[in-house]
Amino acid sequence: MESKTKQCQNCNIKFTIEPEDFEFYKKIDVPEPTFCPECRMKRRLIWRNDINLYKRKCDFSGKEIFTIYHPNNGLKVYDLKIWNSDKWDPMEYGMDYDFNKPFFAQFKELISKMPWPNKFLDMDSVDCDYCPAIVFSKNCYLSVCNSCEDCSYVIAGSCNNCLDSYMIIKNENCYENIDCGNSYNLFFSWNSDNCIDSAFLENCRNCQNCFGCVNLRNKKYHIFNKPYSKMDYQKEIKKYDLGDYNIIKEIKKKFNKFKLEFPYKFANLHNCYDVSGHHLKDVKNCHYCFYSFSTEKNKGSGAVEDCKFIVFAGSNTKDSYDCSDLGTTAELIYEGVTVGLNTKQILFSVNISNSSYNIQYSNNCQSSSNLFGCIGLRHKQYCILNKQYSKKEYEELVSKIKRHMDEMPYKDNKGNIYKYGEFFPMEFSPFAYNESMNQDYFPVTKKESVECKYKWYNKFKTGYKSTIKSRDLPNHINEVNKNILKEVIECGNIHSGCNGSGVFKIIPSELRFYQKKKLALPRLCPDCRYRARVKQRNPLKLWKRQCMKEGCSNEFQTTYSPDRKEIIYCEKCYNREVG
Repeated sequence: MESKTKQCQNCNIKFTIEPEDFEFYKKIDVPEPTFCPECRMKRRLIWRNDINLYKRKCDFSGKEIFTIYHPNNGLKVYDLKIWNSDKWDPMEYGMDYDFNKPFFAQFKELISKMPWPNKFLDMDSVDCDYCPAIVFSKNCYLSVCNSCEDCSYVIAGSCNNCLDSYMIIKNENCYENIDCGNSYNLFFSWNSDNCIDSAFLENCRNCQNCFGCVNLRNKKYHIFNKPYSKMDYQKEIKKYDLGDYNIIKEIKKKFNKFKLEFPYKFANLHNCYDVSGHHLKDVKNCHYCFYSFSTEKNKGSGAVEDCKFIVFAGSNTKDSYDCSDLGTTAELIYEGVTVGLNTKQILFSVNISNSSYNIQYSNNCQSSSNLFGCIGLRHKQYCILNKQYSKKEYEELVSKIKRHMDEMPYKDNKGNIYKYGEFFPMEFSPFAYNESMNQDYFPVTKKESVECKYKWYNKFKTGYKSTIKSRDLPNHINEVNKNILKEVIECGNIHSGCNGSGVFKIIPSELRFYQKKKLALPRLCPDCRYRARVKQRNPLKLWKRQCMKEGCSNEFQTTYSPDRKEIIYCEKCYNREVG
């Protein structure tokens, strides 16, 4: 089959469907997409809210809970422990299929009736009540964690005592790191691994006692890439006092200018074969994939294979397209969000886990199979709109529903047509655009959101009034005492566009960390600090470029756009120069 060019019905740009894409669609028996890859990604990312928490009452018990769902979104919300219990039956909300209405209109009705869990996940964790999604963790706060302890404001796996970091793995005593792994006492660093007692590193490996360095390998006692003896390093490093906020500001300016003198590899790839994308490890035969990797100990095991248009995939993800956040062992997943843990043949669905199979157009279902248009089911099979059928009845009715979806399609608030094969319309998400991961990777203003007919929630007012402005905080951490815990601090971005409520507090564990590590207090609220970290990551897009090394004509696809200031090399030139 030859390639085919189509026009996206949402943004009107042209996109190409390749022969291997048609083979995949045929394998899972779905029609070709009518939205371009980027618009499909946006439809999915709007179903993820990783940082916003609100206080509201549980609609079952009446007790106050913290939840990822805005109090004004009209949903019924249960505490997760109640939602996972036998105190209510999701089958009681079952609906007969009505062939006089579009399928999506009926599913939207089921969404409005069903209770939703107050957070994504809370599994085997202790003292992590204020985390949107948490697994096997202890004493974590406002974080999305797996197997972490004593962490705050992080998205992390297997980390201890870390603060204000994004996508870190196996780190300890670390602060303000992005995409770093296997490091100890590492601060203000990006894409650096196996580093100890260092700060302001970029693209470094196996470094110890290094400061302000770029592209170093297996080095000790370097400052801004200049080598020192141990004694001279210890004298020189005293000039860079990270307990002084003004000094930190000057270091950031100097480092941001300094790092542009060095080449960047076109993509962060490790043990990959036949791939395109960025930040991939143990990935084979995958294209337009981002931030996906195996966590298996043995090299090459648990690989991500034969996938396309994937963001955030874990070990043993195979033969899947158009997914965001795929967990361990997932296969034949298409247009899925947060799907994994031994799942197969999951189409157009959100939050499906625990050995589930053959599920379409469903949400928050576990350990189930053969579901169509269901919400909140566990250990069920052959259900449609939460109503039970026999195997024969189910198969016959699903075939009729698919035909009905084509004959009576749904039209969203922008006029897009939704037949069988389309993921949920964006308006179905329980999150507003600015609550979701879309605002992280495809940010828009409120005005732009209204023009695009996206939901938008104004900043939630906590009722707290600031008692001190961030500019009036002590400059040095040595000047800070426990009285700071009583202060309500005005965010430093309050006049330029704060992403949070405009105020924040320092919590006791956070203060202990700053004092022990001799780090100045932050001036921005946690939401603004989070957005600043995400902004430093590369976008989920690819541009075709040529290696900037003089004399090299190699071409590649990269997440570094042509208008950026970085020097971009192909892999061969980068490895020859950096190692």
